[in-house]
Amino acid sequence: MFHCKFLRPAVVFAAFALSLPATASAQIYKGETAGVGDPAHTLFVAFANQAAGGDVEVQVNAGQTLTKSMLKGAKGEIDFFSSVPSLVNLMAGQKAMYKNIGDAPELSKNLRSILGFQAGAYHVVTLPGSGIESWEDLKGKSVFTGPPAGAASATSEALIRNITGFEPGEDYQSVRLSWGEGYTALSDGKIDMMVRPAEIGSARIEQFGLSGEFRLLSIPDAALESEAMQSLFGRPGRGMMKFDGEVYKGQLTKGPIAALGFSQFVGTHAGVPDDVVYNATKSFWENIDDVHATAFFLKDVTKDSAFTSVNVPLHPGALKYYEEAGFDIPDDLRP
Repeated sequence: MFHCKFLRPAVVFAAFALSLPATASAQIYKGETAGVGDPAHTLFVAFANQAAGGDVEVQVNAGQTLTKSMLKGAKGEIDFFSSVPSLVNLMAGQKAMYKNIGDAPELSKNLRSILGFQAGAYHVVTLPGSGIESWEDLKGKSVFTGPPAGAASATSEALIRNITGFEPGEDYQSVRLSWGEGYTALSDGKIDMMVRPAEIGSARIEQFGLSGEFRLLSIPDAALESEAMQSLFGRPGRGMMKFDGEVYKGQLTKGPIAALGFSQFVGTHAGVPDDVVYNATKSFWENIDDVHATAFFLKDVTKDSAFTSVNVPLHPGALKYYEEAGFDIPDDLRP
């Protein structure tokens, strides 16, 4: 069992394509998501599969960096994408990875949302032999924090900084690789720790317990109440989560694990026809039982959680369906 409180904001391993069956005359819509094993990938593929039942064919290009996919969506280069709420404000403010994109603020106005979901938590994973049993032990160690161009690396490093005061490159070595390379590097003992956002009960995390033992580091109680940590929890799509560490076989930390939880959303852009988004959204929710059967964590995708942490206006096509189906739509998501 786990619980997570998210604050509503004011406002595998290589890429591959999953092509769903299409008639010769059907238009193919382009979609991008993260790699296999990521909750964004699982939900997005489920969305694409159900959209096909509404005669919306989505070609899914997986293994992509979500920061780049959202930018391509804003430009209209792709039609559907996975993203995280925190990236929206960065694009609108032309900050971080979007600081050199001159028209980023204007492009952000093209973004539209379809649905949001609670995706999981940042798992801080170490293996026996690493010498890491507490946060302080990572001084002088090598830590995989995420892909080179993604927002996850900055978030992981902020998490470490808020708990220990350690800086990457000074107190520990921050290693940035693809998600797949990160898993392999930890398994092979080439790095000492991995910080990986994943769904609770992730099979990719569980693999470390199936072949031996591993440890998840929990955020200390003292750190949970710090101003810096509260600020991190308060960012769009972030929140404090606790879950039972025994959900994973071979996991050594006893009791509840306090972690940084995160949410994601399925997005599109204003130029996609209303009827296309309406049909895809309708087919997804009318077949939600099939979605729930896809993965355990997707059982939390319900009518009540449809707009979890979403901070992008709904696409008119999605809004039309939600109004017809009687969803409780937040006023700030109406375009």
